[in-house]
Amino acid sequence: MELDVRLPMGVMFVILGAVLVIVGLASGPAATAKSLGININLWWGLVMCALGAVMLLLVWRARMRERH
Repeated sequence: MELDVRLPMGVMFVILGAVLVIVGLASGPAATAKSLGININLWWGLVMCALGAVMLLLVWRARMRERH
């Protein structure tokens, strides 16, 4: 079995993205006022979760191809 770096990276991105989403949802309007009214933590958390999900999908696809 080969080392696939996408697995730990995908898990890391999903976990850190989820933390950022939680922080973004819990932050008040004072935090968004500093960034021109955009909730940066929420949006980048969602981006990181999506990137992690894509990496985990690629790992899953690679493992399915190895079985066949």
